[in-house]
Amino acid sequence: MTEEAGKKPARVVVADDQTVVREGIVMLLGLLPGIEVVGSAGDGDEAVELVAELAPDVVLMDLRMPRCDGVEATRRIRSDHPGTQVVILTTFADDDSLFPALAAGARGYLTKDAGGDEIVRAVQSVLSGDAGLSPGIQRRLLERLAEAQPPPAAPAPAPDGLTARETEVLELIADGLSNQEIARRLHVSTATVKTHINNLFAKTGLKDRAQAVRYAYAKGLVRPPTRPIT
Repeated sequence: MTEEAGKKPARVVVADDQTVVREGIVMLLGLLPGIEVVGSAGDGDEAVELVAELAPDVVLMDLRMPRCDGVEATRRIRSDHPGTQVVILTTFADDDSLFPALAAGARGYLTKDAGGDEIVRAVQSVLSGDAGLSPGIQRRLLERLAEAQPPPAAPAPAPDGLTARETEVLELIADGLSNQEIARRLHVSTATVKTHINNLFAKTGLKDRAQAVRYAYAKGLVRPPTRPIT
């Protein structure tokens, strides 16, 4: 397969401390369209030095390496060389590996069972500004986000011990509805509406509907109408 006319291949550095693995990845990348391997490093320090020297587009970064691990190398590269993106390529997909790497600035995360097509997609994705994550990593991120969501807040208690129905009646009074209109809205009798009004007046110390309207606004139960744009 040939490169698209006028489109330069992505310049890639490979960082992995295992020589056999590193050379295998370099060999695989050499067969893939759209990728040019410009260097390889045996640890994070070497990876940072190569980025400073070669200014590659992407580093395929292992995590567990001597001297300087992949997370620290990623942090230094993204801080000092923001034009170079980092895609983690590692054996590990646990939370203790994944989230520190992403927090350090990695835009992609693949495990070493990824195929060539998946690596190419990840490289292209991070160069276009997207995330280059394997499907399994995406699922884990979604699960983690779901776990981190706080439980829905309990509704704020109504002021002065009003029941939900009394609060609803008060809101409708503030909206300007008459007792008959409130009854139709709530599908109850007018007598029932009067009972709710008497109860809420007794609990709040209100004496008339005008006070009820002011009370509803003051307690934030209704919002003042917005002035229409003319």
